[in-house]
Amino acid sequence: MKVLIAGANGQLGKDMVLAAGNVGHDVVGYGRAEMDVADAEAVKRRIDMDRPDMVINCAAWTDVDGAETAEEGAFAVNGTGAGNVAAAAREAGAAVVFVSTDYVFDGEKGAPYVESDQPAPLSAYGRTKLAGEEATAAANPRHFIVRSSGLFGIGGGNFVATMLRLAESTNEVLVIRDQVTSPTYTWHLAYGLTRLIDGIEYGIHHMAAAGQCSWYEFAREIFEQANVDCKVLSGTTEMLGRPAARPAFSAMVSQREHAITLPSWNDGLAGYLAQRSETN
Repeated sequence: MKVLIAGANGQLGKDMVLAAGNVGHDVVGYGRAEMDVADAEAVKRRIDMDRPDMVINCAAWTDVDGAETAEEGAFAVNGTGAGNVAAAAREAGAAVVFVSTDYVFDGEKGAPYVESDQPAPLSAYGRTKLAGEEATAAANPRHFIVRSSGLFGIGGGNFVATMLRLAESTNEVLVIRDQVTSPTYTWHLAYGLTRLIDGIEYGIHHMAAAGQCSWYEFAREIFEQANVDCKVLSGTTEMLGRPAARPAFSAMVSQREHAITLPSWNDGLAGYLAQRSETN
């Protein structure tokens, strides 16, 4: 299968290029400079030229707090851009994957979200990602919408890298305990996506790491696994006062009969730290 990956320079995009190639697909990947998803004509030209069978859209505006004051810019990538990619894929005869987020939910359910749960985003970022889901579905009937959460990988900035960087200059960090999610290693997600595109079960799929934890628990596990001496102080969302509202509980599971499951967030962290040590 010929696979085109948009957003190939991001942490998920980089892993997706490798994973898809490793399982035998013919892969082409483009970063923003080669294919800006917000530019409909540029997207159409590139996809028309490559004629892929599958387009995987990993391009995203990921600055959750920044989107609060730049929602138009975030929407151009996450919303309109997603529609551009899906429409161009359809015109080229290709199916499309759009990678979405747990932040399309409000966190009020009190239990892991499934695909049929009603989205209700709290933030500009969440609204733009939900718009991307809707634009993708409207533009291309052969679509996979994959919701994941708390992505961390070698190819970019993430919570794990931030914690390890802070520990180099301080002996304690303050991390929130009242937001629970399922932090997901991009390498695991990339391989999950390679399995997904070999099937034809279009629609919404939840694909996050198994298990759940608060960001406070995650930080403690990071330092324990990395053998780093740094104390983690427990804080609340209110104490940190971040610009964007975030769901208090956004763990996800799949209700699909043939759901693709990923390893636990603990295993993902171990894999990331091992990969990080190899690349440093």
